[in-house]
Amino acid sequence: MAHTTSRPRASATVLPVARTSTVDLIAEELRSAIYAGVLPVGSPLREVEIATQLGVSRSPFREAAQRLVQEGILTNFPGRGLRIAQISGDEIIDVYRARLAIESEAVRVINDADPTLHQRHLVEITRALDTLIEMSSGDDAWSIGDADLSFHQTLVDRAQSKRLSRSMSTLVIETRIISLSASEGYTVRKSVSPTYQTLISALAARDTPRAIHALSQQFSDAIDRLLGRDSTVDTLETETESMSTQLQPIDTDRSIS
Repeated sequence: MAHTTSRPRASATVLPVARTSTVDLIAEELRSAIYAGVLPVGSPLREVEIATQLGVSRSPFREAAQRLVQEGILTNFPGRGLRIAQISGDEIIDVYRARLAIESEAVRVINDADPTLHQRHLVEITRALDTLIEMSSGDDAWSIGDADLSFHQTLVDRAQSKRLSRSMSTLVIETRIISLSASEGYTVRKSVSPTYQTLISALAARDTPRAIHALSQQFSDAIDRLLGRDSTVDTLETETESMSTQLQPIDTDRSIS
């Protein structure tokens, strides 16, 4: 059963990249805009217009855009320029396959931590789940989606591996793109899957196989819903067409180049 909301999109948080150059700042801004739905999936990346909005020149803008092409967030169509990626079909399965690999490794690292650190990890992950449960009691699809993705980013971040976290931050955006690619608008699961609590319990018991199985089941259920194989899950939808496409100038004073 699907429910529809029309609340306008608020700002979203995406794991930032290291701020060492103007190119880094532009890439970060583009990632955030795509994550927030400000740059609609499938739409052309209007180089001159967006570079002007950001207050940057076209050379660093192009370099930043190519980074996102390499990450799979932008797609290059020869002769037609760059477009915001759309993710559907078998690509959905591939995204969740990559997520399972990253998040499973995070679980292994967390469960191998010493008792004091392991408890700290568990507290942070449990807090993220509490936020997801709280958001899911409302009817704001964006807040639910943000809380869900934040939970999984928190899980990976607790492994304290910058490479795992960096990989996960890209997969988080790709997961958002999957939901934004749905024909009915941005769609999220309304109820919290019981696999989340199973995951927390397994982490508390340092039961790595059960924790990974909980993730695998959760992702399998998500794939079935996203591919239309399971219509029994309660979902929440919101339109994206009315969202602003105006980006704000970036503060290039933060850069060192």
